[in-house]
Amino acid sequence: MTLRRIVGTIHPRMAVVLHDLAMAAFAWWVAKWLRYAVRPEDVVHFRWFELPVVLLAQGLIFRWTGLYKGVWRFASLPDLWNILRAAALGSAAVWLLLSMFDRLQGVPRSMLLMYPVLLAIALGVPRLAYRYWKDSHRNSTGQRAARRVLIIGADRAGESLSRDLQLDGGYRVVGFLDDRPLLRGASINGYPVLGQFDQLPEIAREAAVEMLLIALPGASAGEMRRVVALCDASGLPYRTVPRLDDVLAGRAQPSEIKEVAIEDLLGRDAVELDWTAIREAMGGRRVLVTGGGGSIGSELCRQVARLGAQSLVVVDHSEFNLYKITRELRANYPDLLLEGVLASCVDSVLMRRVLAETRPQVVFHAAAYKHVPMLQHQLRAAFLNNVLGTRTMADLSAEAGVECFVLISTDKAVNPTSVMGACKRIAEIWCQNLDAHADTRYVTVRFGNVLDSAGSVVPLFRQQIREGGPVTVTHPEMSRYFMTIPEACQLILQAASLGKGGEIFALDMGEPMKIRDLAEQMIRLAGKKPGSEIPIVYTGLRAGEKLFEELFHPLEQYCATTHAKIFLAQHRQVSWELLQAMMHKAAEMVAADNDEELRRCVSSLLPSFRWSEAAQPDNVIPIRHHESGEM
Repeated sequence: MTLRRIVGTIHPRMAVVLHDLAMAAFAWWVAKWLRYAVRPEDVVHFRWFELPVVLLAQGLIFRWTGLYKGVWRFASLPDLWNILRAAALGSAAVWLLLSMFDRLQGVPRSMLLMYPVLLAIALGVPRLAYRYWKDSHRNSTGQRAARRVLIIGADRAGESLSRDLQLDGGYRVVGFLDDRPLLRGASINGYPVLGQFDQLPEIAREAAVEMLLIALPGASAGEMRRVVALCDASGLPYRTVPRLDDVLAGRAQPSEIKEVAIEDLLGRDAVELDWTAIREAMGGRRVLVTGGGGSIGSELCRQVARLGAQSLVVVDHSEFNLYKITRELRANYPDLLLEGVLASCVDSVLMRRVLAETRPQVVFHAAAYKHVPMLQHQLRAAFLNNVLGTRTMADLSAEAGVECFVLISTDKAVNPTSVMGACKRIAEIWCQNLDAHADTRYVTVRFGNVLDSAGSVVPLFRQQIREGGPVTVTHPEMSRYFMTIPEACQLILQAASLGKGGEIFALDMGEPMKIRDLAEQMIRLAGKKPGSEIPIVYTGLRAGEKLFEELFHPLEQYCATTHAKIFLAQHRQVSWELLQAMMHKAAEMVAADNDEELRRCVSSLLPSFRWSEAAQPDNVIPIRHHESGEM
């Protein structure tokens, strides 16, 4: 058998063990030789048990410190610390054992100081040399094919990214950009900080950069928009590392490189939530979520499970959505008591049984139809699901002794111009006023458009861009508030802990964004030019749509809460008896499939509502209204 085959049969870990033990013996011999070299008249001699004791003690220390777990290919500072620790502890162990044998006869005390220093050098130099050789070999063999990249952001994320890229033959870092004055002229991992963000196009051109990598996980949306605009101006492809929230939530790895998403540019500074109060409200509680398979409902389920709920009941009328979310929750939270119920909230018989059997303490009602243009001509379906479904769940929750009922509403319920918004506003009115007649706390949460939710504009634009356009925008001046799905769900959870009953909570959503700007930004993120490569076509406002949305009615007299970004709309009480009567009549019209009379009921409940592309019914008698134009 050849020497190469013999070496090949040795396990890599065993080779490391043999190397380290050989270095221990070598360091002991050199330490003794150096000690006697200063006194040539003394004779260097070794006792028979010295090396066995050294190897036994040092081998056990190597194993205990975990030195063999390190991979030479990735040797770094933690490995160096382990080497120093093993050398110092090994020297102490050798001293102790030799003292027990013959009180260190023939072993000068100075050896015990020289030995750990020599051992640390003997163990560390080969490891670092091996890593340097591997890195140099990879760089030399893959340098021609490697893409020259410029890292934007020289903080911890950028430094970590540069180290990871050193191990990847596909990229070659040419330097960093950073706005901090202290970093001008600095070098990080051997790569220079070449300038500030505003110099990006010029530096990228001078350094022959082929790709830009944005390493700003903690940047605000405004900062990201500025950096992305500079990247667009350079004409180079660009990628980014995940946002800090995604890393902390386990949705991404810190140094993972991904395309810049529209969420990175439209998000806002994180809302400081009272997580202690939220955990107290959700931890160890029995929770039920309707519409639990939808965009908002499924994220609510994830966060409720993450907060340590005792049990979770997921209700959804979509078989596939229910299967998908329950399968995910069972895989990620095996200890959670989970039940999936395939049902519609309008089914009062089934929902009464579900509530009686599961006895939830908190109910999140996210089930609703939400497509504005479609519902504009589907009044019966919209009213049945969004109003009567809400009434059924709200009434049965009080009957079952639920402590808190949270209604998920929308900014389209403020001064509604659509059937969808009108139905959600009626649902709000019912829950607000039911609160005074039940022990259950009824809380409403209102927010704007949710990015990437099912049926929203972002997935539509993404598909249209993928197909080569055109991207369809209804009106050049149309604007909307935007928030991410996790942010919306966190607001809902905060409302559940804050609400005393009868409130409407809304988030300070900052400045609205024009849909036209959103479309243009998404086209640029896809590496295309808006207008020339991907055309934008304006189709006109659809039935029920408004140019802009509002979060509060002018007469709701909203006020601040204990959270700077969360506001509260004042409760507007109506005649409970008349509200019950009109809801009962509307339910009868739904059962009778009488759309004309159902329109009259809606107009009576919301006198300010005007039907779009539908005849306003005559002889409507509002049951009661205040200056606001509502009941």
